[in-house]
Amino acid sequence: MKSKKYLLTFGLVLSSIVSTYFVTVSTAQQGATQTQIQTVNNDYQINATLFMQKAAEYRALCFQAFYWGKRTLEDDEKSSGKLPKTERRKPRAVVVDIDETVLDNSPAQAFGIKNKLPFNLKDWYAWGEMRKAKAIPGAVEFANYAKSKGVRVFYVSNRDEVQKQATIDNLKSAGFPDISAENVVLRQTESTKEPRRNAIAEKYRIVILMGDNLNDLSDVYERKSVAERFAEVEKAKDFWGNKFIVLPNAMYGEWESVIYRDDKTKATNDVKRANALELP
Repeated sequence: MKSKKYLLTFGLVLSSIVSTYFVTVSTAQQGATQTQIQTVNNDYQINATLFMQKAAEYRALCFQAFYWGKRTLEDDEKSSGKLPKTERRKPRAVVVDIDETVLDNSPAQAFGIKNKLPFNLKDWYAWGEMRKAKAIPGAVEFANYAKSKGVRVFYVSNRDEVQKQATIDNLKSAGFPDISAENVVLRQTESTKEPRRNAIAEKYRIVILMGDNLNDLSDVYERKSVAERFAEVEKAKDFWGNKFIVLPNAMYGEWESVIYRDDKTKATNDVKRANALELP
């Protein structure tokens, strides 16, 4: 009987030791994971972020973009009778990106700068869960105008699918119309938006594509060099301000990423940025 009690006691003590060990190791591993996000010097982004937050010129550019969006819808309504019957029968739609096109995430960018943090999903998801992003100037008015004209608004973003409910909630609270699981189209597998745009085009006639990144408009701009992107913009010059409308975003984007891809050296990004400058 005593031996049974001894074995039971020994087992409980051993179990406690093992449990404590694994809790300690797990906690240490979590701490290590959290510290894997290394700090970086983001000071070069300060002026771009301040421009978005403090420059009246930025607000004017946004109002200008959405004004041309309204004009495009008006002009399309007047000229739609000239289209082929198959196109005329389709309901109209506009496709807009979300981040830095209709929602302002500059506070999240500022947080990263202040805390010297690179972009990381942990902080990005946390910001999205706050549902605090404000509307880009003129965006809500444009979306409501489109809806008043019977035009469907689709919000096509490379936010991850796990962010969908928070994104829907944020868009609704900011005052945007046409917010539903169908209209808010997020990334599931591919970063390219072309398949999602094509799926919308099967049922709707897309009058306007709007974004802060050329990749929001067409896949012809994807994975291209600076020179190639310039050339593609030149080819589409008749579409700017009507079919294609671009919002300003100097904080981040494909325009910046391509600078690093174009530089074939092993230099760090700050050196690559400096090397990309054109001098007299």
